[in-house]
Amino acid sequence: MWSFGGRALSGKDQGPGRPGGTAFAPLQIVRAYWEGLRPARGLPRRSDIDPLGMDQVLVHVFLLERIAPGHARVRLAGHHLAEILGMEVRGMPLTALINPAGRNELPPVLEQVFSGPAILDLALVAEHEFGRPALEARMQLLPVLGDEGRCDRALGCLVSLGRIGRGPRRFTIQRHVLQALDVDLDPPLPPMSPRRQFSPGMAESAPAFVPATAAPPPVQTSTPTPAKGRPHLRLIKFDD
Repeated sequence: MWSFGGRALSGKDQGPGRPGGTAFAPLQIVRAYWEGLRPARGLPRRSDIDPLGMDQVLVHVFLLERIAPGHARVRLAGHHLAEILGMEVRGMPLTALINPAGRNELPPVLEQVFSGPAILDLALVAEHEFGRPALEARMQLLPVLGDEGRCDRALGCLVSLGRIGRGPRRFTIQRHVLQALDVDLDPPLPPMSPRRQFSPGMAESAPAFVPATAAPPPVQTSTPTPAKGRPHLRLIKFDD
């Protein structure tokens, strides 16, 4: 199920490549919808996106949130993304779709989507083996303004060609194309602190240890000195 703003739609009756006349037609449909929301020299806002405008290809659509430079997680997703990974994908990093050996290739181009901003097209291919037939895919990421007016969201579309087979399926990036956009962003996307860099376990990395600039003052200790003269307490004995 896909939900935006309280509305929920299902993509169970749709399949990869069915909408339109070509296998990757959903990419064109989502791009046309995104272009229709754009103001002059601007970007669509997250609040402007209505799933009813993409209902025929909604199964392929997902929404990303930038969580650190070069990293984003899935906020909402159509059923096709879950089929490819064989699990619920909300909250997962986008790099979960990429083979571990090639995950360093994604962050630099993904960051351009938000900081450029730019449109990113990826050609992907999955490794095939027993139970996992040949599978190729196309992914398109379109920058979107978040709630604070900053470009920290992206509208995505993923279409695969071939049988998915046994999940999870992960891809190698064959090629990427970045299309820079001439837009006015106000306010611009602020840089994130390096201490909030993404870590594979979906947890923030621990802050680096910073030694103190000066040694703390020594703790003053004192040894009690015996009282001089007569003691403060005396034993008094009474005879009956």
